[in-house]
Amino acid sequence: MAEITQHDGTWTFDGETVRIVPGQGRGVHPVRRELGELAVPLRAVAGISFEPHRKGGRLRLRLRDGACPVLRAADGRLKDAADPYQLAVEKDRGGVAEYFVEEVRNALLLEQVPSGPADGFLLPGPSVPVAGGGGDGTASFDGETVRLTWNWKAEEVKSSGGPVAFPVSEVTGVHWMPSIGLANGHLRFVRGVAGLSSAPAPAAEYDPYALDLWGLSKKEYTAVLVAAAVLVRLPNAMAPDTDGPGTTAIPGATAAASGTAIGATTTAGAVGAGPDGGGATEGARLSKAPATPPATAPGPTAAAPAPAPAPDAPPAADDHDVLLRRLRELGELHRSGVLTEDEFTAAKQAVLKRL
Repeated sequence: MAEITQHDGTWTFDGETVRIVPGQGRGVHPVRRELGELAVPLRAVAGISFEPHRKGGRLRLRLRDGACPVLRAADGRLKDAADPYQLAVEKDRGGVAEYFVEEVRNALLLEQVPSGPADGFLLPGPSVPVAGGGGDGTASFDGETVRLTWNWKAEEVKSSGGPVAFPVSEVTGVHWMPSIGLANGHLRFVRGVAGLSSAPAPAAEYDPYALDLWGLSKKEYTAVLVAAAVLVRLPNAMAPDTDGPGTTAIPGATAAASGTAIGATTTAGAVGAGPDGGGATEGARLSKAPATPPATAPGPTAAAPAPAPAPDAPPAADDHDVLLRRLRELGELHRSGVLTEDEFTAAKQAVLKRL
């Protein structure tokens, strides 16, 4: 068990799950507080690192692409303070953070967790009901219905029509953009065939299916939680795109790129073909064919030379699978109390050096 507690929250790791409990003190970002406790399965983790600096450091848990609905909805736009998978570490807790990193990395190695994109969401997303937003209104979602309510700052074209409600089954895309600099952000929902329309979408301040986010409060960032909760319920949220392998798209993403209807898109790099075009294999096969020995005149039979001794096979102890099995056995002995902490650490380091 590895654990680290800081102002922003507490992280624990039991060998299978990284559990993240956010802090509740002043200064903890609203996104962390509203999202609540997270249980991240090891199979969703792509890596982990600790970045030390003069005043402390930062612990970063890197998830596999597509594993978390919140990260997918945010599309890389979350600030460090709002990112639930980062933890600011105080100066005197750097050693604890490094130990936490080592434990998670060893578990990833033992379980051979792939670091590539996930085939689907591996985390459930924000619990419902969930609400968030700011600017000219608030968005809420109860698992079935999306509701947008307006405040006194909304344009008349919105407020005159009253609150807007529609079932999630009508949603084909959702897009969240925070306010950046002088540009407003938005939380926009695409419904029905609107995502296929060639007409440009109205500005968020006039769109009855969008919140206009002004960036006046950290609370506005909670709109991304509503986006994630809706996103995880879209039937084609992880559907492969026909443009090529390695691509996943959310409905409405293509329209978003052209500035019409807006969706969210995540693209993983396509896997390219290897350098061999097929001819190289054939050439290698030909180069390995034994040459026909030249004919020689009959003569006295010479004794055949003794065959060269075969090279020694590597010892079984250095086999990759054997070393991994030995690490698992050491972990079991440590958990059962047979090995002390010092004995386990020394034995583990010795095995890891041979991998």
